Amino acid sequence: MNLKWVDNQNEIDWNELKELYRIAPLAIKDLDLLKTTFINSMYKCFVYDEDKLIGVGRALADGGDCSYICDIAIHPRYQGMGIGKNIVKYLIEKSRGHKKIILYANPGGEGFYLKLGFKKMNTAMAIFENEKYLIENGTISE
Repeated sequence: MNLKWVDNQNEIDWNELKELYRIAPLAIKDLDLLKTTFINSMYKCFVYDEDKLIGVGRALADGGDCSYICDIAIHPRYQGMGIGKNIVKYLIEKSRGHKKIILYANPGGEGFYLKLGFKKMNTAMAIFENEKYLIENGTISE
């Protein structure tokens, strides 16, 4: 395995990125929205095996107060190899100096992030577009 780590979207194939999210499986993402979110994120990480995109993550950061790590996705054939952990570690390191680094985990994934130094928040609140689905899967409660 010959992994290449890239920290910008200059040569990204957006359709390949969209497909990675679909098969990870995380979500089916709108192509234009995907481009907008990555372009507007301060930190990003793309991992390739040869020329194939196999991992990705980003952090939406303001340069001082808050960095929000999100959209970590790993190709199913590469899951369990530590690539996701290394993407998160990379984004944490890039986010150093922010007063808080936050993320939210899918149900069942909390342990993964606890091992990387994240703590559970008792007072986090959010408004989501897909609230009904997130209540059903246990991500949020009413």
